[in-house]
Amino acid sequence: MSDLSEITSETLSQAEKLAGLTFTDSERELMLKGVIERRDDYAKLREVPLPNNVPPALQFVPQVPGTKSPVPNSPISLDHIPVPQRPFSLEDVAFWPVTYLARLLQTRQVTSVELTEMYLARLKRYDPQLQCVVTLTEERALAQAKQADEEMADGRYRGPLHGIPWGAKDLLAVKGYPTTWGAAPYQDQAIDEDAVVVQRLDEAGAVLVAKLTMGALAWGDVWFGGQTKNPWNTAQGSSGSSAGSAATTAAGLVGFAIGTETYGSIISPANRCGITGLRPTFGRVSRAGAMALSWSMDKIGPLCRSVEDCALVFAAIHGADGVDVTAVTQSFTWSPQIDITGLRIGYIQSAFDEKRDNMAADKATLDILQQMGADVIPIELPNYPVEAMGFILQAEAAAAFDELTRSNRDDLLVRQSQDAWPNVFRQSRLITAVEYIQANRIRTLVMREMADLMAVIDLYVAPSFGGDNLLLTNLTGHPAVVVPNSLSAAGVPNGSITFTGNLYDEATILAVANAYQEATDFHRGRPLLNL
Repeated sequence: MSDLSEITSETLSQAEKLAGLTFTDSERELMLKGVIERRDDYAKLREVPLPNNVPPALQFVPQVPGTKSPVPNSPISLDHIPVPQRPFSLEDVAFWPVTYLARLLQTRQVTSVELTEMYLARLKRYDPQLQCVVTLTEERALAQAKQADEEMADGRYRGPLHGIPWGAKDLLAVKGYPTTWGAAPYQDQAIDEDAVVVQRLDEAGAVLVAKLTMGALAWGDVWFGGQTKNPWNTAQGSSGSSAGSAATTAAGLVGFAIGTETYGSIISPANRCGITGLRPTFGRVSRAGAMALSWSMDKIGPLCRSVEDCALVFAAIHGADGVDVTAVTQSFTWSPQIDITGLRIGYIQSAFDEKRDNMAADKATLDILQQMGADVIPIELPNYPVEAMGFILQAEAAAAFDELTRSNRDDLLVRQSQDAWPNVFRQSRLITAVEYIQANRIRTLVMREMADLMAVIDLYVAPSFGGDNLLLTNLTGHPAVVVPNSLSAAGVPNGSITFTGNLYDEATILAVANAYQEATDFHRGRPLLNL
C-alpha cells in the first residue's frame, strides 16, 4: 500500500480541474483511499508485459443494425486493358500503372526480374534525394521475381499483381528485415513474421522491393533518418504518415505501395504527392503483423498511380484471416466500366463553400460528375463535436506506447514539439476512462446518423480536408478513395477530392473515382526528379 500522504485532498482538488469537475471536501475525503488503492492497482498492472501486438478485449465494429452486404465476388480481368508495346528503354515504364505493367508481364514482353532490377536501381538512385527507403529487400525481391518468371513461363499466372514490384510502409513486419516503425527506439527491431498483408501479396505473386519510410510511430513525414520529400517539390515533405509509400509511388520507384491510415495517413500524402489512395472500410484488411496505433481506427490500404490499380491491390489483400479479430470477409466485385447515370452522389455543401485555394477545382469536379450523368445532391454530415472526439485516437495511441512513455525512451524520437507524439502521449495519460467511453458513445450516434445518410445516397464527395469529414469518417470506419483533381500553372498536383462510400462498398467508390479519372488527366503527371 502506498503512503497515504503521497496523495491528499488537495491533490484531488487540483485533479478536478483537469476533468472539469468540482467535488466537496467531504466527497474528496471519501474518494481518497480508493484513489490511492487504484494507483496501486495501476502499478500491479504495469508489471504485466504488453507488447504492441496485444489488442484490448473491446472491439470496434463499424456496422450498425440493418447494414446490407454487397453482392458476391467476381473474378478480376484485365481484358479491357490494351496490350502495350515494350518501349526501347525499360525505364520508360517506371510510371506506368499496374494494369499496363501486368499486361507487359502477362505477354512476356518483360520479365519480373527486369522490372525488379529497374525499380531497385531507381530506389537506390533517388532515395538520397527523397529519403523514402528504410530498408531495401533486394535479396528477397530478386528471388521472388525469378520465381514469378518461372511460374509465368510454365503457364501458372497468379493474376494482375504477379511479378509486380511493390513497397511496404515500415510498420508491416517482414521476416529477416528490420521493422522500425520509423522511430529511433525501434530502428533495430526485428519481428519474426510476415504481416498478413505481406503474405497475401506474396500469394498474389507480387515482389517486395523495399520497406518504406513513415513518420515516427505513424505521425507526419519525419522519421529517424530525416524527412521524406515530395517528388514534385523536394523542398517540401511528402506528408504522412505513409510518407515513403506515397513518395515512391509518385516518383516511379515501385509499381504500387501499401500504406495505413488512422487519421489521414493515406489521404494526406496521396494529396501532397498527386497519387491515388484507397482507405478501406475498418476491418476490411487484416492488421496482423502491423504496428498498432489505434485499435479502433487503424486501416491498411494501397497507394497507387490509378484507381484501377488500387482495386487490383485491394482485391488481393482484403478479407478475414483468423488472426486479427476485427478483420471481416465481405464481397468485392470490381466493375471498371460503370455507368454512373442516375447515381446519387452527395456533396458536403458546407465543405465546398469553405474559402480555400482549391475551390474552383472542387467545383469543377462536381460539374464533371454532373456531365457524366450523376444526380449530384447537396448533403451535410451529422452535426456533432467531431473534433472534440479526436482524443479517442490519442488515448489508444498512448496505451499502445505506454511503456515507451514510462521508460523515457520517447526522448529518442526526433520530433519533440508540442504536437509530436512524446508530448501527446504524456498529455493522454490525463484522459479519463469515463470521457473516453462517453466519446465512444457519441461515436455510436454519429455512426447511426451516417447509416441514415448513406441509405439515401450511393456515395458522396468532399474536398479532402473539408470540414470534419476526414476525422468523422475515420471514426465511423467508412471507406474513401482520394484522387488528384487539380494542377498548378507549373503542372504540379495541388489538390484532391475524396469519394466516400457505404461500409464495405469499396467497389462503388472505386468505380466512380475510376470513371472520373478516365474523364480527366490529373493523375497522369510525372515529377521531374533531378540529381
